[in-house]
Amino acid sequence: MAEFVEKYINPFTDYGFKKLFGEELNKDLLLDFLNELLKEEQGQIKELTYLKTEHLGLTELDRKAIFDLYCENERGEKFIVELQKSKQNFFKDRTVYYSTFPIREQAKRADWNYELKAVYTIAILDFVFEADKNEPDKFRYDVKLKDIETNKVFYDKLTFIYLEMPKFKKTIEQLETRFDKWLYVISNLNKLDRIPDSLREQIFEKVFETAEIAKFTPAQILSYEDSLKYYRDLKNSLDTAREEGEMEGILKGKLEGKIEGKIEVAQNMLAMGMSVEMIIQITGLSEEEISRLA
Repeated sequence: MAEFVEKYINPFTDYGFKKLFGEELNKDLLLDFLNELLKEEQGQIKELTYLKTEHLGLTELDRKAIFDLYCENERGEKFIVELQKSKQNFFKDRTVYYSTFPIREQAKRADWNYELKAVYTIAILDFVFEADKNEPDKFRYDVKLKDIETNKVFYDKLTFIYLEMPKFKKTIEQLETRFDKWLYVISNLNKLDRIPDSLREQIFEKVFETAEIAKFTPAQILSYEDSLKYYRDLKNSLDTAREEGEMEGILKGKLEGKIEGKIEVAQNMLAMGMSVEMIIQITGLSEEEISRLA
């Protein structure tokens, strides 16, 4: 069988993600995605302005904080959009930390009265948090400051949205909303060889046109291939680690099963009055292990 050659870029690569959503020429793609993501609480975002992703904060650590995408709408509300390809320790802490930058920026006005514009941190994840694995059908998590007892929103200007993309399993025939279509495109773009008929809308036609590798310049192809190699190497490393962990668990389970079996046999033999020496010879357990069973 011939190897499948990708016709469209992989949105989970750094280059692919920024090509689709981070270029001024394609700002309408990000605008449409955010409108579908946030329409129930935001209404219509009419305009977006890209802001510097590098933050000149007060400390050296602050200056190292780089967002994948950072933008502002016509109301002055800020949006951080992060793509995370693999599990990272304290990733939730990182997103909370990132949200403080747009908050602190608002204090720079001379006439500031502490009124804040809303801040949205959106994380598109190519993995599932351990705590969420028991909810296989829930891929979107909207997080706000709430009162624990009443469950009412205490403060509605700080929002974190996590999209666990591996949980999004809908096929092209199951797509019901425009937001479904966006998630399908992000999940499957590089696996397709043409635009499906149900995605033949102007915005998605532009996605496919923008993502077509054959239309890239040689320099763009080289940049994308470097980004793709990093993504694949990372995936291979994670898959190998997971497989080794699973194999270790299987071997451990088998070993534990053997030990449990030996213990059960030893207990039965003790109950029958057989000698410790005979039990050691048959089970391979030590005298100390058998004495603990007596």
